[in-house]
Amino acid sequence: MPSGQRRGRWSGVPLADRQALRHDELVGAGVKLLGKADGPALTVRAVCREAGLTERYFYESFADRDEFVRAVYDDVCGRAMSTLMTADTPRDAVEKFVALMVDDPDRGRVLLLAPEREPVLTRSGAEWMPSFIELLQHKLTRITDPALQAMVATGLIGALTALFTAYLNGRLSATREQFIDYCVDMLLSRVSSY
Repeated sequence: MPSGQRRGRWSGVPLADRQALRHDELVGAGVKLLGKADGPALTVRAVCREAGLTERYFYESFADRDEFVRAVYDDVCGRAMSTLMTADTPRDAVEKFVALMVDDPDRGRVLLLAPEREPVLTRSGAEWMPSFIELLQHKLTRITDPALQAMVATGLIGALTALFTAYLNGRLSATREQFIDYCVDMLLSRVSSY
């Protein structure tokens, strides 16, 4: 290497790994921008600036802005689903979900608010919702009637979505512990009533 020339950011990293790393950096930048409290300011240029990458690398991973926005949303939903799948108890599920969505409010706003702000996500949000309902439905083992299971799971997901949205927006003055306790109590009381 000639004197004075510094090694590049991607020197020594295999091409496939570089592409995957750039993709992840772009998605991370997308979460920050799409999850901003004052609404998304998500342009290709803004994403590239946030990630410290050029537009060339953006288009290496994504065909256009809409595909990118869907990829960011799918990444957040996938992480939320994985987190919930590893939970052993209702308290564990709520605590893990709070850690993922409230401790990282950008991520929480992407999951819960971005579908309202980004028309391209209307369909994506509708596609993910049944997966969350089904996951909860499978956890409702005390309820043996499948129709009742589905209704209880749907109602709980709706209620939890509203609660988490209000908490993220600062409309609930509950402490973190009060919020977690309330969500857990709601889950347990609804299931134990059957």
